[in-house]
Amino acid sequence: MTGDRIDPALRLGTVHLAVSDLGRSTDFYERVIGLPRITAGGEQALLGPQPERPLLALTRLHEPTPLPLRAAGLYHIALLHPTRASLADSLVRVASARWPFTGASDHGVSEALYLDDPDGLGLELYADRARSEWPEPDGSDPIRMYTLPLDLDSLVAAASPGPLAHVAPGTVVGHVHLKVADLDRAVAFYRDALGLSLQAHLPSAAFVAAGGYHHHVGLNTWESRGAPPAPDTAPGLRLVELGLGDASELEALEARLTRHGVAEVHRDDSRVAVHDPDGQALSFAVQAAVTRA
Repeated sequence: MTGDRIDPALRLGTVHLAVSDLGRSTDFYERVIGLPRITAGGEQALLGPQPERPLLALTRLHEPTPLPLRAAGLYHIALLHPTRASLADSLVRVASARWPFTGASDHGVSEALYLDDPDGLGLELYADRARSEWPEPDGSDPIRMYTLPLDLDSLVAAASPGPLAHVAPGTVVGHVHLKVADLDRAVAFYRDALGLSLQAHLPSAAFVAAGGYHHHVGLNTWESRGAPPAPDTAPGLRLVELGLGDASELEALEARLTRHGVAEVHRDDSRVAVHDPDGQALSFAVQAAVTRA
């Protein structure tokens, strides 16, 4: 599918984070979150259940500075678990490591747990409900999401006996949620220039996706309205890799970005790289599609 909408088979690939203490962060993501270590040492660590497709790439900051609360940048990375039971296993693993959660919510389309990594970068662990169980839309938005307390007792009851060391093999990055300076500007870029569909819109947040998913990218101004990006010396998100189904989709993306006047679109034989209006780096390449719930 080419034209005004991005490839419905889009998926998120490796997410790159800069961290203040590589050893500490690697330990957290491996031991607490359960992402197997693929490579580690020197300046970078790669983690994820599939060695050929890392979920996270952590890079060491040599002279880190504190992350400003109000800066535009990462709100959270969201790890999508393949089943409710695998999410329950992650809940037990994190609790067994005595790492604090910052929240737990039922969003209708999904069940989600929230916590922060050692640098204060947000992380969501979630599992989707089947699309047939998603709430019926009650307005003009294609998707209805809400925030209710999560039934933790029910979730814990679905867990395996004893904590499991690693996440389920099918765990992927389901979405990223970004703090932006101007919501309308960000929506215009992700919807019009990239070609994602606006799935839900609130006064200070919006959710965009491909292929009818509830969201691949969340956008909000809850803490960042009018704020500049965080400095390069602070921990944070550095790059989001995204996969498209074939070369024609890559060509359509480049043409759409050009048509909408996006500056500094970089293209080689296998990749289109661009920055969003808040300076967030995005890289699109042809990769095998995945099937979503």
